[in-house]
Amino acid sequence: MHDPDPSLSRRTLLQTSACGFGALAMRHLLGLDRAGDARGGDDVLPKAPHFPPRAKRMVFLFMHGGPSQVDTFDWKPLLQRDHGKPLPFPKPRVQFAETGNLMASPFRFARHGQSGQWVSELFPHLARCVDQLCFVKGLHGSNDAHGGALLKLHTGSDTFVRPSLGSWLLYGLGTENQNLPGFVSICPTLGHGGVTNWGSAFLPAITQGTPLGNASVSAKQASLNHLHSTLPRDHQRAQLDLVQQLNHEHLRDRGDDVLQARMQSFELAFRMQLEAPGVLDVDAESPAVRRLYGLDEARTENFGRQCLMARRLLEAGVRFVQCSHSYKWDQHSDLEKDHRKNAGEVDQPIAGLLTDLQQRGLLEDTLVWWGGEFGRTPTSEGGSGRDHDPHAFTHFLAGGGVKQGFSYGITDDYGYYATAEKMHLHDLHATILHLLGLDHERLTCRHAGRDFRLTDVEGKVASALLA
Repeated sequence: MHDPDPSLSRRTLLQTSACGFGALAMRHLLGLDRAGDARGGDDVLPKAPHFPPRAKRMVFLFMHGGPSQVDTFDWKPLLQRDHGKPLPFPKPRVQFAETGNLMASPFRFARHGQSGQWVSELFPHLARCVDQLCFVKGLHGSNDAHGGALLKLHTGSDTFVRPSLGSWLLYGLGTENQNLPGFVSICPTLGHGGVTNWGSAFLPAITQGTPLGNASVSAKQASLNHLHSTLPRDHQRAQLDLVQQLNHEHLRDRGDDVLQARMQSFELAFRMQLEAPGVLDVDAESPAVRRLYGLDEARTENFGRQCLMARRLLEAGVRFVQCSHSYKWDQHSDLEKDHRKNAGEVDQPIAGLLTDLQQRGLLEDTLVWWGGEFGRTPTSEGGSGRDHDPHAFTHFLAGGGVKQGFSYGITDDYGYYATAEKMHLHDLHATILHLLGLDHERLTCRHAGRDFRLTDVEGKVASALLA
């Protein structure tokens, strides 16, 4: 053992070893140790919420195209009375297309449940679930084009590439199952922003959504791609170890977040082979459950399969699942025929999902969210359709700590503008994050010299919706 160098002072020691401390910190930040990569990286491990959550997981049932609020859940008797008359107040200064006079809803409305909520004849199955629903009728956005409106709904911004809501949730809370993605989007749209609607932008790339199929394929064809599922597991492990060794060497030179995320995705894909096939096997469900979701009917089979896959993913520990009914609700003409068809495809599956979650004891801490990117005008386009209306539209929430059989928000007598208890999409996002135990003002990420958040510099939690 050598005697210590008497000329080496404490200050000299710290000066000469400082770079080593930095390298250790950099090694941790880049996740270069194999154990971190094998478990998916620290960015997706379960994290403590800011405060006790009302919901632990959520599912978004996205109605791509923009369902009409005045034909679904926002009953307007004066619209029926004044059919064919001019709108008695100014239309928006900027409109997506020209519209004419008022057009009555072609659908009958009735009160349902003990709460007496108004529901259109389009949704007979959901009408039996209204005492579980919390309608948000005063929503408004800032863009009347599909692309911008989808980005606003999913990311909080219609002008810049920003992380999606699912990515923010994964960033803030992590995932409960390291063998499955924490954020899954089933049959997502490829248009109107495409991957940006489930992307992670400047958040860690591992938080981006995992697409299960896309809008061009049926839910029955939607699947996760596995690594050489025909190879023996030990052969796959050896092959992957070689690839990861090369990636590690490349990562040391680049420090690339995207490469790190790809490495983590390889490990996740390897682990998924043991669990994902069973989770996605909806045919293993009983005939009664399959009937509940409408899998035995051609009209409801596709979206019913999405909803059933969503329940199975949520039950397995996936944090956020999105089901998309794309791209069907954009009725500039033939609204009566096409809205009836669209509602018929999703009504029973959604009611089945709510019922199934309730029976399994999952609805209490699962937030269900339904809606489109905007509403539609009460004025007629071409005599049989309605134009885009970002100034007033209706969504509903269920489970996860929201009031049941409740309606929040008021629109004008014809449903064109939100007038009271208004909620901007930033407010909706803030409320959703709150229900999952996250303060939208504290959930931030430092990027390009400033702190960013899902709600930008706006957003208020709608406490009136909370149970």
